Amino acid sequence: MRPRKLEEVVGQQHLIGEGSVLRTSIENNTLGSVIFWGPPGTGKTTIAHIIAGELTATFFSLSAVNAGVKDVRDVIESARLAGRSILFIDEIHRFNKNQQDALLHAVEKGIITLIGATTENPSFEVNSALLSRCQVYVLKPLEEKDLLLLLDRVLKQDDHLSKKNITLQETEALIQLSGGDARKMLNLVEMVCNTSGENIFITNQWVMEVAQKKVALYDKSGEQHYDIISAFIKSIRGSDPNAAVYWLARMIAGGEDVKFIARRLVILASEDIGNANPNALLLANASFDAVNKIGFPEARIILSQCAIYLASSPKSNASYLAIDEALMAVKKTGDQPVPLHIRNAPTKLMKDLDYGKGYKYSHSFTGNFSEQEYLPEKLTGTRFYDPGNNPRENELRNYLKNLWKDKYGY
Repeated sequence: MRPRKLEEVVGQQHLIGEGSVLRTSIENNTLGSVIFWGPPGTGKTTIAHIIAGELTATFFSLSAVNAGVKDVRDVIESARLAGRSILFIDEIHRFNKNQQDALLHAVEKGIITLIGATTENPSFEVNSALLSRCQVYVLKPLEEKDLLLLLDRVLKQDDHLSKKNITLQETEALIQLSGGDARKMLNLVEMVCNTSGENIFITNQWVMEVAQKKVALYDKSGEQHYDIISAFIKSIRGSDPNAAVYWLARMIAGGEDVKFIARRLVILASEDIGNANPNALLLANASFDAVNKIGFPEARIILSQCAIYLASSPKSNASYLAIDEALMAVKKTGDQPVPLHIRNAPTKLMKDLDYGKGYKYSHSFTGNFSEQEYLPEKLTGTRFYDPGNNPRENELRNYLKNLWKDKYGY
């Protein structure tokens, strides 16, 4: 069922639709090295194979999970002899620096056109020299209409399923459980059909029963990757250290990348705890550094300490909400002018234009505070940060109210 032409691909029309940048570069035969970044089951591998066919290039494929520097060099040597070659590397984020460096020269010289696929942010996982020579394309989870189209196609065209007597009565459970992952949905359809009798009725209840009977084994290739990390994060957010350490154990037992876990803890420390306990971010960041130095198996102890500490900390998403509110204000009001008195004035001309005039240096006043306007005129008095209801942020609220009185409604 893997598509062989761009026209057959379901979803990702922002990348491969008529007139899109990627499609145009393929049609004009001008495609350079690229990295596809997106969740599992969104078409990264499929599009790479189609590109190789469209460009009539020799196609090489490596998985970063089990390929080493020698494998990379062997492919590069073969590519020298083969002429135009595409090297597809699945899970490129798992390549270490030496493996990525081995690719760099071949990409620079045009010996290979690299297509990397990753579920992780390439800014963190691909070294800057290699990343600068690649165009990053972001793939989105498939929408419901895409999944329904794919479902209809597979039931009618698949060699195995098209011969079965299948009645598709309900689709909500399939769509919900797949989470925008085509591979996950098709695997689930196959499981439902294989555990049914001669006449197959696909209903929400039957889909849920089959899914829950599946062995609850952590699948580091992506099947339950996002479900488990979601459970982990939500357990910490919900202040349940017992559940948090259980889901952590599931990831560790499944061989999850230590950096993936540690990075999520750093994000959570700021997003869900923030100034309710500022030490949470410090500990999470220290844990990220420590586990990268130590590695498994000892890193499990550091991750456990951090997860339990974060789960046991008071929670606040006030900082998270504040930046989103501020971004929304920027979107609605555009580029508001900086008030003259807080503008930078490095030149005489700027001073003559009253840049910086009237600015009060806070440290020259009692309590290191001078009341003046810092927001653009159109936004004066707007409160973006609303401290959470916890001891630490209540202190911040009282402090800010004492300074600003009723200006921001604290």
